[in-house]
Amino acid sequence: MKGFLDIVADVNSAVNGVVWGIPALALLAFVGVLMTVLTKVFQVSHLGHWLKKTIGAVFKDKHVTTHTRDRSISQFQSLCTALAATVGTGNIVGVAGAILVGGPGAVFWMWVMAFLGMMTNYSENVLGIYYRRKNSRGEWSGGAMYYLRDGLGAQKGCKTIGKVLAGLFAAFCLIASFGIGNMTQVNSISGNMHAVFGVPAWVTGTVITILVGLVVVGGLKRIASVTEKIVPFMVILYMVGTIAIFFINISQIGAVFASIFRSAFGMEAAAGGLVGYGIKLAIEMGMKRGVFSNEAGLGSSVMVHSNSNVREPVKQGMWGIFEVFADTIVVCTLTAFSVLSSGLINLETGKLVSETYVNSAGVSLTLSKANLVSSVFDKQFGFIGSAFIAVSIMLFAFSTVLGWSHYGTKACEYLLGEKRTIPYQIIFVLLVFGGAVMGDNLAWDLADTFNGLMMIPNLIGVIALSGEVAKITRNYVNRHIRGLKEKPIYSAFPDIQAEQEAAPDTGADD
Repeated sequence: MKGFLDIVADVNSAVNGVVWGIPALALLAFVGVLMTVLTKVFQVSHLGHWLKKTIGAVFKDKHVTTHTRDRSISQFQSLCTALAATVGTGNIVGVAGAILVGGPGAVFWMWVMAFLGMMTNYSENVLGIYYRRKNSRGEWSGGAMYYLRDGLGAQKGCKTIGKVLAGLFAAFCLIASFGIGNMTQVNSISGNMHAVFGVPAWVTGTVITILVGLVVVGGLKRIASVTEKIVPFMVILYMVGTIAIFFINISQIGAVFASIFRSAFGMEAAAGGLVGYGIKLAIEMGMKRGVFSNEAGLGSSVMVHSNSNVREPVKQGMWGIFEVFADTIVVCTLTAFSVLSSGLINLETGKLVSETYVNSAGVSLTLSKANLVSSVFDKQFGFIGSAFIAVSIMLFAFSTVLGWSHYGTKACEYLLGEKRTIPYQIIFVLLVFGGAVMGDNLAWDLADTFNGLMMIPNLIGVIALSGEVAKITRNYVNRHIRGLKEKPIYSAFPDIQAEQEAAPDTGADD
């Protein structure tokens, strides 16, 4: 078995070096810049508007949270299911790993990619709503495969390339659902449950497999129903813990942020050629872990956003902006501050003060991305702190598995048809157990590769259809912000456009 895993690791390493090379990272950044410019820096110029229409509307507009009678889900449920998939172990283990490998400067590059990623995710969701269709069950089906096939494919001379890229994206998504959305998440749960509570990996794997199976079998409606309860609770719970550390260590705020900016530009205490290498690592790890955390550029969360009962593409696009903001700017930053203010990291060099940490139970741990945040909380609050992180990781990872089960189901539906989704779900649930006992590094390395493979066809589609996003955005801004009279743009398809125009005005899109 070890020999087989070694072969998988070698092959994955070679592929990973290509999909996460400089050209791919440059493409990711370019799309973020392009969409920021074409939408006239929407994430800043209309900051108050998108906050009001997203998180602000949750408390004021019943149309945002009311459950639907049809096969669609509410806007809030779509956000929670998307956040379930994005707010995962990347926000805890991923941030710790980025700092350990790339130094504190990786946090700065996570912020940069989040700022740009807001508009990448916005654009994906706008296109997802604009090109979505209904399947035979009356459920919306949308995602990168649809706007690649029906959007890019509709352009002159691009029919074949559109179909090919759509098929590749769906295939990569199917594979990625077993990695980023399954094995890495459960691997983190089992690792922390063993480290903190001594629970064997096979026990954790068995329990999580049963729980995931019970939810996934109920389809999107059950997944959305569960995530809208878990996600707000787990995010608020985790934020309470990290904010507590923030105020306890508030005297370190200047030193922490100085360390982040020093390391981001290679000004930490390093020698000669190590400076350039340090910058490269900071940028690479910040971008990779940023994408792993918020998934902007992967085209993944659009598959659940497309199931929203919303009519306006821009309306759902704004939820995409908030999704990235909440995931990376808020949650990841709080994690990073907790780690960097803990005293376990030398803020001058960006390295661990010691390779080991003796926890409150007297056990000596070799510090790694899997246990660094847990050790930070243990140092601050004792066993309660490490237990808190173990529970947080369990909730984060479990919800991510639920969200990604839907993504994989939609990819399977596109590639193989609706009847093949049940066998896919069975395999997905069984692999939950495999993730619990898989080696830590291989699981994360595989997830990195699958991220990159999904990202490339999706970003090609966003670039090709960037003009559509700009047009739809102008239409929305003119009507809802400037008060001009224009015909609304809801769908690329005349039948759906007419259907949406004829639908009763609920006020949900105002």
